[in-house]
Amino acid sequence: MRWHGRGTDSGGTGTRGGGGGRLIATTALVCVVAVTGVAFLPGAAYADPSPPPRGLEDVHKEVEGLYRQAEAATDAYNAAGEEQRLQEKSLAELARSSAAAQERMNRLKDQAGALARARYRDGSMPPQARLFFSSSPRTFLDGIALAHKGEAATRGVIARQAETQKALDGYAKAAGERWKTLDGERKKKESAKKEIEAKLAAAKELESRLEAKEKERLRKLEEDRAREDQRKWLASQPAKGVADAGAAASGDGKRAVAFATAQIGKNYVWGAEGPDTYDCSGLTLKAWSAAGRTIPRTSQEQWRQLPKVDVKDMRPGDLIIYFADASHVGMYVGDGTIVHAPRPGRQVTLAGAGTMPVLGVVRPG
Repeated sequence: MRWHGRGTDSGGTGTRGGGGGRLIATTALVCVVAVTGVAFLPGAAYADPSPPPRGLEDVHKEVEGLYRQAEAATDAYNAAGEEQRLQEKSLAELARSSAAAQERMNRLKDQAGALARARYRDGSMPPQARLFFSSSPRTFLDGIALAHKGEAATRGVIARQAETQKALDGYAKAAGERWKTLDGERKKKESAKKEIEAKLAAAKELESRLEAKEKERLRKLEEDRAREDQRKWLASQPAKGVADAGAAASGDGKRAVAFATAQIGKNYVWGAEGPDTYDCSGLTLKAWSAAGRTIPRTSQEQWRQLPKVDVKDMRPGDLIIYFADASHVGMYVGDGTIVHAPRPGRQVTLAGAGTMPVLGVVRPG
């Protein structure tokens, strides 16, 4: 009966029987803790000591972000390099001007010395004494006139000396300022170089963690995304904006396109302007140079300085500027396609014009 009573309590309220169950469970837990050193409590969440595997979408975003940052730094590097070249050219011009001014100063000093020597020889007696000893008043007056001319010449030489000295001082000051600017641009260039190398190293390190199958899946993911972006872009553009290649190109535009497409397959290298490697703006720079046009070195300056045209009116040879910071550029070749140098690890290639966010279009000529 006592056993039955305990059974009734267990089946009725569950108080006494449940307590026994909890005691057994607690005892078992203590044994597990004693053996493993790990306690498992009901309803608790536990973190895996190693982070969960990252999705390819996340890897793709991070890699592309790093390459984008490196490309923006490349534009800063190229801009600093262009400014450095301008400052070096300016310094060379200042040096030439300064040398010419110094040569003028040397000639003026020689003239001043000659005038002083002549005055010393001819001016040993005051004019009154020369009048007393002269054979005639006319001779004396001629001498006075000649002396006045000598004085005027001396004053002229002195004035030119002062002007030349002022010019020399100005050249020296300008050269000092140019050197200061040049040093600043060199430091900017070096800082941009370090940033580029750091971003590229981070991107490559991230990619190196991927296995062969993951790399292939990542490549396919990028291709699928590019096709979808291009499809959406084409659907949003008027037909005129994707005219057949060469249909509306100018003569210079055709030459620029011919040069750029001839570089297909060559490696991207940041800061490169050819002939064997290019970055994005280095390619467009050299392509338009081959067509006889000089354009700015960087994609940002190409966007800032060149005439803008509407997307619907673009023609082969025009430059499409990408991203809000104008950090990438490609050349439109027609039929909704660009030729461009994409990023490190890739080659000059053809791509859909809408595979990246379009900032706008500019026309070099």
